[in-house]
Amino acid sequence: MPEAASVPAAAALIGDSEFDRDTAVVRREPGVYDIDLSAGWTIISAVNGGYLLAVLGRALADTLPHPDPFSVSAHYLTASQPGPAVVRTETVRTGRTLSTGQASMFQYDADGNEVERIRVLASYGDLGALPDDVRTTAVPPVIPPLERCLGPADGPAPVEGSSAITDRLMLKLDPATLGWALGAPSGKGEMRAWFGLADGRDADPLSLLLTVDALPPTAFEIGLTGWVPTVELTVHVRRRPAPGPLRVSITTRNLAGGFLEEDAEVWDSEDRLVAQSRQLARVRLG
Repeated sequence: MPEAASVPAAAALIGDSEFDRDTAVVRREPGVYDIDLSAGWTIISAVNGGYLLAVLGRALADTLPHPDPFSVSAHYLTASQPGPAVVRTETVRTGRTLSTGQASMFQYDADGNEVERIRVLASYGDLGALPDDVRTTAVPPVIPPLERCLGPADGPAPVEGSSAITDRLMLKLDPATLGWALGAPSGKGEMRAWFGLADGRDADPLSLLLTVDALPPTAFEIGLTGWVPTVELTVHVRRRPAPGPLRVSITTRNLAGGFLEEDAEVWDSEDRLVAQSRQLARVRLG
């Protein structure tokens, strides 16, 4: 079993945490939801893509008859900013085991015109109804105990400007993937960390949509710096996570033409693979 991580003495409960409040959507009418995107989940001035995915995931959970995201694919069209946004959802198909829906988020430009920020196609089901039959060759990542890992407060910010999201996370990075913070990136394109929410809220299927996109980019360990915007992100939620800290492992094998992939695995405190993802991201070269 992994080493236990410390959490606040009075941990926030699922449904009553900052994450829940900041991803809450208000139904204006069937299929139309309002939200004020919180500045607390930004990197520089852009809203984090995993937080946005959780917002749309919550709207889809209200729209569809099944409770849990199984597969969520998102295309990030324009950078989202803190402030008012509208989410529009549509049911594509409903079945006994899975239901499928799509959702888009819109904000307004300076002239009052709607701008689409992100578009999602997702399938939902009931993770609690799945058979308990696991046949896998996947193994949890090897990460040092939490007390030997390092967080954002232990070093300089990797990106100039505000990274408000780090104040809302319990993030402790494996020192073996922190060469970039010391000016000596390994070139391996790996990032591993203990992960949780800073207020101690346990993970659930919705928060896993944030988890897969909350670590520093693997591009840092390849030797690149600066913002690495997501172009497309697909998340597979495999199980409801057990209480306790998560372990996240992200790898990149191929950077070409200014784009790279990031493959993520999320493991819970019972050594179960609870989420997987792949994203295509853009990097600045030179």
